[in-house]
Amino acid sequence: MRHIKWSNPIEIGFAQDTFQVVTGPSEALNCMANLWPDRRGPLYVAARSLCRAAIDGRKSAEEAREMFISATREAHLKMH
Repeated sequence: MRHIKWSNPIEIGFAQDTFQVVTGPSEALNCMANLWPDRRGPLYVAARSLCRAAIDGRKSAEEAREMFISATREAHLKMH
């Protein structure tokens, strides 16, 4: 698996004011698999798909980043 970095990391708040810094699609997939709340809507599914596509070189890392941000908003997660 290729380890791609985003131009700007994203800091996301999960449970009890615990923040996770996500620097690329691989870390985003890890967060979605292990830390994500039960609110998993269509933007969550799209973000997973775009992160995988970015790792495979089929989409840009920045496209995956934007969709991941949309998924965090859909899940009502805090971002810094």
